[in-house]
Amino acid sequence: MDALSRARAHPWLAQPDIQAAIAWYAGTLGFDRTQDYGDFGIAARGDIGLNFWLCDSRHIAENTSCYITVRDVGALDALFSEFKSRGDAFTPGRISPVPQDFDYGMREFYVWDPAGNLLRFGAALEQD
Repeated sequence: MDALSRARAHPWLAQPDIQAAIAWYAGTLGFDRTQDYGDFGIAARGDIGLNFWLCDSRHIAENTSCYITVRDVGALDALFSEFKSRGDAFTPGRISPVPQDFDYGMREFYVWDPAGNLLRFGAALEQD
């Protein structure tokens, strides 16, 4: 068995304000397990854990992204609808207008958090 077959990734995203980031991820994206350690924090939902590190450089956040694979297209569409239903909660972050299908076999939508980090959500168009 490959050493990474059951591994999980937990990306570190730059944030100028850890408490504000945790509040935004909880209130806007529904992350329900959070921890604040002052200069870093954690927000989790399901098997996804995002780590935040204190960083004043917006340039770093705007050049950082992570990809979150969702189990299927139906779940991806439901997640997009859930996020969109929050309306103005995304401001000052933003979300793609609609999910898009790509030639490489994925449907995706994007979320930018208030610091500028890009979260790409995707699901395979065809299941194995």
